[in-house]
Amino acid sequence: MVKEIERAGIPVVHMCTVVPISLTVGANRIVPTIAIPHPLGNPSLDAAEEKTLRRKLVEKALVALETEVDTQTVFDK
Repeated sequence: MVKEIERAGIPVVHMCTVVPISLTVGANRIVPTIAIPHPLGNPSLDAAEEKTLRRKLVEKALVALETEVDTQTVFDK
């Protein structure tokens, strides 16, 4: 699905917990997330810490969306 959306000219960020799968399916912009049962959060954190964690992941995805890529790129920093 990611490749088809990109082919239509719409940039896509694939946020995932298992990066090798994203690489296999051909996603161009990949943002690693936390864990399989909780990809965009961590229930062991308090509410404020979890909000900070989620914001950081979304901000990273927005940077990935704004970045021109020619090959598959993992935004892990």
